[in-house]
Amino acid sequence: MRLSGKTVLVTGSTTGIGKAIAQRCLEEGAEVLIHGLETDLAEATRADLDPSGERTGIWIEDVTADGAPERVIQAALDRFGKLDALVNNAAKVGTGKIETTDPAAFDGFVAANVRAPFFLIQAALDALQQTKGCVLNIGSVNAYCGEPDLLPYSISKGALMTMTRNLGDTLHRERGIRINQINPGWILTENERIRKQEQGLPEDWPKLLGDFFAPSGRIFDPAEIAAAVIFFISDECGPMSGSVLDIEQHPFIGRNPPKKVEMP
Repeated sequence: MRLSGKTVLVTGSTTGIGKAIAQRCLEEGAEVLIHGLETDLAEATRADLDPSGERTGIWIEDVTADGAPERVIQAALDRFGKLDALVNNAAKVGTGKIETTDPAAFDGFVAANVRAPFFLIQAALDALQQTKGCVLNIGSVNAYCGEPDLLPYSISKGALMTMTRNLGDTLHRERGIRINQINPGWILTENERIRKQEQGLPEDWPKLLGDFFAPSGRIFDPAEIAAAVIFFISDECGPMSGSVLDIEQHPFIGRNPPKKVEMP
């Protein structure tokens, strides 16, 4: 197994991509700290992925709270005695335009998607240096520019990507810690299903996207993102650091769109 003997902290791992990552890490032999905001979801995730509870721990807290990064990292160390990988997956997702985004909303995106990962990495430095461990940030292809109504979210993911590339060099040289990032495209999570229906799309919207949004006939499953995560946090990744992998089924940058594209 590719993660045998390793301990992994996955933030935001009670649903969606985070849960899929936690599941795949366990399947590959790791011990995992499950993190989230709701105790019931965390307990359900643990019961689903690790019924005995022998290879998992749970920590419930908003990573944007004062002192939360230090407490989350310490929880992993208290449970497992070491930390080999930090997966910064927890994030704030939502819409916002230049005309409609107020300061509180903007600060919320930055707090969750930039500030929290920054201080989680800071809190984990000594532990990761001891294990020659790694960090994997979960970003978004929207980091490159984003859509008009995803502006503050896109800005935050762009900042996260800059942080990854900067620290991928600095921390690798100075502490032996690798930092990389995955930028997923459109993922069919439970929350994404709900969000799109709340925005007015029909219940079967994933089947109506067309080949512009989904050339393969579908969008990504969380398990497919988790598969890529395993490479980056395993020894197979070798010395790779400061790299960003875009996981999309079409060329996101430089794509030639048709004259008119409509959502279903």
